[in-house]
Amino acid sequence: MKNELFTDFQYDAVVLADGDFPSASLPQRLLHAAPFVCCCDGAARHWPEADAIVGDGDSVPQALRCRLIKIDEQEDNDLTKATRYCISRGYRHIVYLGATGGREDHTLGNIALMVRYQQEFGIEPLMATDHGWFVPAQGEATFRSFPRQQVSIFNFGCTRLQAQGLAYPCYAYRQWWQGTLNEALADSFTITADGPYLVFRTYMPKEV
Repeated sequence: MKNELFTDFQYDAVVLADGDFPSASLPQRLLHAAPFVCCCDGAARHWPEADAIVGDGDSVPQALRCRLIKIDEQEDNDLTKATRYCISRGYRHIVYLGATGGREDHTLGNIALMVRYQQEFGIEPLMATDHGWFVPAQGEATFRSFPRQQVSIFNFGCTRLQAQGLAYPCYAYRQWWQGTLNEALADSFTITADGPYLVFRTYMPKEV
């Protein structure tokens, strides 16, 4: 696992969602080392050490309700409510864990929210799963990588999108599947675009 790719990522909070609890070593390390952990409602069952719990409280054990920040409005999901709470405390670099697994519609929605959080909230989010991590970006950006790292790019409105350092040509994809299963050639790659996009990178290289 290429953990060294995270050595320069400084984060000030973790939002732990109530999806699949992370089992890979890197997301677990991020969780254990987090300076502040905010759980989305029922996720507190898996991480009772949480500094704060955000949600309607229906799934929070009675012993942990002293840390519950109850938010009843239904326009945003618990992930966004937890994000707003972290922002209110001044946190701007947030790692999201446990946000995949369970219902597939929830997984897709949570992944797409990374772009919204960067665009609308002005924060730098990173979602780590047991296989890799998502980061949103816009315009031109360079990403650290390693040979045979699997890379997927999801277009969120770009009309122009190109890349250097990847095995296959990139373009302004119209469908999400079109940007999947690319591959890094070296220790970095650069994407140039005229709008926002989401990048997924795997922890491990593709087996030869």
